[in-house]
Amino acid sequence: MERFLSYSAVGIVTVALILGGIWYWYERKYYPSTEDAYVGAHTVRITPQVSGRVVEMAVSDHERVHEGQLLYVIDPTVYRLDVAQAEAKLALARQQAAQLQTGVTAASAQVSHAKVELSNAERKFKRQNDLVKRGFTDIQAEQDAAAAAAEQQAALSVAEDQRARARAELGSLGADNHQVQLAQAVLGIAEQNLHHTRVMAPCDGQLSGLHLRPGDYVTLGQANFVLVCETHWWVDANFKETDIARIQVGQPATVTVDMYPGHSFRARVSSINPASGAAFSLLPPENATGNWVKVTQRVPVRVEVLDPSPDYPLRVGTSAEARIDTHGFGGPASRAQSAQ
Repeated sequence: MERFLSYSAVGIVTVALILGGIWYWYERKYYPSTEDAYVGAHTVRITPQVSGRVVEMAVSDHERVHEGQLLYVIDPTVYRLDVAQAEAKLALARQQAAQLQTGVTAASAQVSHAKVELSNAERKFKRQNDLVKRGFTDIQAEQDAAAAAAEQQAALSVAEDQRARARAELGSLGADNHQVQLAQAVLGIAEQNLHHTRVMAPCDGQLSGLHLRPGDYVTLGQANFVLVCETHWWVDANFKETDIARIQVGQPATVTVDMYPGHSFRARVSSINPASGAAFSLLPPENATGNWVKVTQRVPVRVEVLDPSPDYPLRVGTSAEARIDTHGFGGPASRAQSAQ
């Protein structure tokens, strides 16, 4: 009896080991997973687009904000003066354009007057020429009329040159005038700079590393703190290269994070890195040195979280585990279907 029980125990253990081995093989074949994974999200470095002294802080560190919410205010005094100056220059440019337009009108009138005078002089010359031919006047009268006509022709040329010069100085009319457009561009830049004195949140998210206080000076192009956008989360999972052949974009996945061991997130594979994690490192491996040891490389796979929950808030850079379901994606037929 004891021998029978001993054999039964051995048989149960053997069956358990076989079943465990089968389960392990099945799990490794169809559900590759890795604990070398970290949570990621879009992060925006809040950078001022103008320089100046901070006069108001509307938020504090770690605060959650909404897209378009005011973060802080830069002293707008100088930028308001720039806008006022630009508006004055625009008004002056329009006034100058109007004056030049008046000059063009006056020059055009001079041209019209010169044409009338030339026409009269030419008629007088023709009349004197006819009288000379008929012997009713002397040659001197004809020469005087010819000189007067030539003088009016020269006056017309001068008037036309003055009109051309006035038109060149004016340029295009109305809103197309170059001086007016230049002044409008300067005004637009000044208004944009004034607008940028109020720094707004570019997305919904949570602030990090905020140490600004009223009175601090911020500089154009230098980041002050970070905003973690909470609308899109993912996990960068580093899978062994031996698993990559079974992983494809679109496969369903499950993500668990160390912060919430009892909760899992639905996910899917969104992209696969075209290189291993070591390929573009500062000191990539040199396998041609002669002391080569084969090491299994890891390839980053981005797994998008589909159901982030406010009850389980994610944190950038925290540890996670990714498990991918490769069922239905392993064969050539499924790959061809996926490609289509």
